[in-house]
Amino acid sequence: MAIVRAAIFAALLLFSFVPTARAQDVTLISRDGDVEISGNLVGFDGEFYRVDTVYGELTVDGSGVVCEGPGCPDLEAFVARVTFSGAPTVGRVLMPALIEAFAIRNSFQVDREVVSDRETVYRVTDPGQDGRVLGEFTFRLNNTDEGFADLLADEADIVMAMREVRREEVVRGREVGIGDLSSRNGSRVIALDALVPVVAPSNPVQSVSLTELVQVMTGEIDNWQALGGPDAPIAVHVHGPRSGLGQATEDRLLKPAFEKLLEAVTFHPAGPGLARSVAADPFAIGVTSRSETDAAWELAIRGECGFELRAGRQAVKTEDYPLTSPMFLYLPARRFPKLVREFLSYLRDPSAQLVMRRAGFVDQAPEEIAIHQQGDRFANAIARAGEETQLEELQRMVSFLTPLKRLTTTFRFETGSVRLDAQSRSNVQQLARAMEVGLYDSRRLVFVGFSDSDGAAAANLKIAQRRADAVRDAVVEAAETANLSRIGLETEAFGEAMPMACDDSAWGRQINRRVEVWVR
Repeated sequence: MAIVRAAIFAALLLFSFVPTARAQDVTLISRDGDVEISGNLVGFDGEFYRVDTVYGELTVDGSGVVCEGPGCPDLEAFVARVTFSGAPTVGRVLMPALIEAFAIRNSFQVDREVVSDRETVYRVTDPGQDGRVLGEFTFRLNNTDEGFADLLADEADIVMAMREVRREEVVRGREVGIGDLSSRNGSRVIALDALVPVVAPSNPVQSVSLTELVQVMTGEIDNWQALGGPDAPIAVHVHGPRSGLGQATEDRLLKPAFEKLLEAVTFHPAGPGLARSVAADPFAIGVTSRSETDAAWELAIRGECGFELRAGRQAVKTEDYPLTSPMFLYLPARRFPKLVREFLSYLRDPSAQLVMRRAGFVDQAPEEIAIHQQGDRFANAIARAGEETQLEELQRMVSFLTPLKRLTTTFRFETGSVRLDAQSRSNVQQLARAMEVGLYDSRRLVFVGFSDSDGAAAANLKIAQRRADAVRDAVVEAAETANLSRIGLETEAFGEAMPMACDDSAWGRQINRRVEVWVR
């Protein structure tokens, strides 16, 4: 009989979900009374029970059983609870704005309780049920490291991160049974931000190259004269090494150059404090989030060959700006309560993308850029064309692209890898979902490959074509329910014909290796 019972409940086994505060005794009885199982209730999400039994942990559909015992939850008054922990850049403004918008969309109300300067609870209530509390969303604002530590210690359910998960965090996650945090389902990009160099508004310097910025951060350049400014020492400000912004700064600027931060820097916690300090000091420079520049002046990123880019919305979406920084949610392999699942699904809704933009961040909704709005790109293509890029190839490119519009959905690759970077992996899912809902029915989508100029032009053209084919195949594979017969899918390549950055640095070459999407 024990074997039969184990088989019955093993068939009902699904996956883990949000744990209760403490385990309590329950007995689950099937509706016909033929099967009973007793144990400690360790989780309930409003629909499914998770019980620690003599057969191990079992997950059971609540609609098929009756619960008896002191640990049984009140099904009529169930409150969905979820705790977010991590980067204040994500949790201070963006997530509360999304909670408010989600509530308005569903005719709910939200009450805010400030528990401390680092923790806030948002209670979602239903006015139609006499103000019954449906869910509690708790946000702990610490840093990305502590967010992952809370998740691994089962003290939080979702991590708010300004960087990708570390290898050691992935390993630890598998060990504690929360799944593979590096998998496609282990994370999602909810919005985009960017790292930007900032100075005081009175500072005459207007741009800086990535090489110069690294040299400033390492102490190789320590006087403003080297950057075209006054004869004065440079004061460097960065976010702390445990913050996601500080780690992203190190990952994006220092590690690729195999350099270390100089010792005489001023560290700041995540938030607008860095920008305010820099704005008040005419001889300071800092690296901060695009969304938290406050009164400081953002410097343009200048290439040695003359390219100059600022972190505008479209430049961040396309990753043409070299220091684009995705904002992540990391989720364990766990079943969340229905209200939480609905909120997470809402984050992909077009109305949620608008909320992200209004909150000061860059959304992921694709935009179409007409050819006449891209004059600078085509001018640079002509001005910076290499010796092997013939006039005929430039004419072919212009003739092919002129009837089309460029989507801000662009695909780039990790340094030294054929693997798409985090933002591009998210772009695969975004574009695939748009195809599934028919957004591009009866339209023509062209995946266009570009390369850097390192090597022979003919070989680079072939590499760019292979990348375009690979990205198209990845999007098609992800668009499982799309009616592909309604969409014209093509690939094309122009190799090194339209550089977006200087090829004299690793950063520039990485920016130039891309697959763009054009539409008609």
